[in-house]
Amino acid sequence: MPRQAVPADAPPKDEVAALARGLAVLQAIASAEKPLSNRALADATGIPKATVSRLAATLLGAGYLRQDEDSELFSLGPTLLDLSSAYLRDFDMRTLARPHLAELAEYAGASVHMGLRDGCDILMIESVRPRLAVVLSRTGIGTRMNIATSASGRAYYAALGADERKLLADELRSASPKGWTARKASLDRAVVECTEKGYCSSFEEWHPDINALGFTLRGPRGELYAVSCGGPAYRLTPELMHKRVAPRLVQTQRAIARAVGTSFRAP
Repeated sequence: MPRQAVPADAPPKDEVAALARGLAVLQAIASAEKPLSNRALADATGIPKATVSRLAATLLGAGYLRQDEDSELFSLGPTLLDLSSAYLRDFDMRTLARPHLAELAEYAGASVHMGLRDGCDILMIESVRPRLAVVLSRTGIGTRMNIATSASGRAYYAALGADERKLLADELRSASPKGWTARKASLDRAVVECTEKGYCSSFEEWHPDINALGFTLRGPRGELYAVSCGGPAYRLTPELMHKRVAPRLVQTQRAIARAVGTSFRAP
């Protein structure tokens, strides 16, 4: 989900405002499909072009951005890789869960992704694929899956308490009001499905060519992770997913819960 732009008419009164604008520049570049110019960054963030130029120069000097010598377009720099690597190293959950997720991927012949909530999306922090399979999709670490339409997002939503679900539903509606009635109905069905079966489904909804099942995990500090197991809809049909993949998926959820030392509540 794109971050809210810093208003152009709000001058940087202190270092915090300047930092917010710098982060807005980084987010705009991270969300773009290709490198951006100063002008494009100004349009994307709502920050004046002259301010964008100063911010970009600072970020460039610190290694957070890099600039093509010929086009002068900006892309993310190597320093961010160091930060993201340090961030991921703190997630012991990835190390604990990965062997189990890999076994599920091999059994199902599907991609398996684990993520955390970031705004209205599930941001993937781990991704495993079957060893002998062709590339199933371009989904991987850093991919965002919309909470309302993805299997992992629906599982996350269903795992929340009623008050937390209401707050999240309000946020999802505000972020994307068009078609909200249908999306809310899908989320309500997901709560019922997850309560009854222990997992949620998304068949050709998050992506028209992808079928997936989703479930959640609790980390050692109580943090909530969302997991997606899915792949090409033509091969992983709803019947196959429910009858063959789902039982192994629930076994995987139990196994990881035991490894982490958290409780597992069967549907």
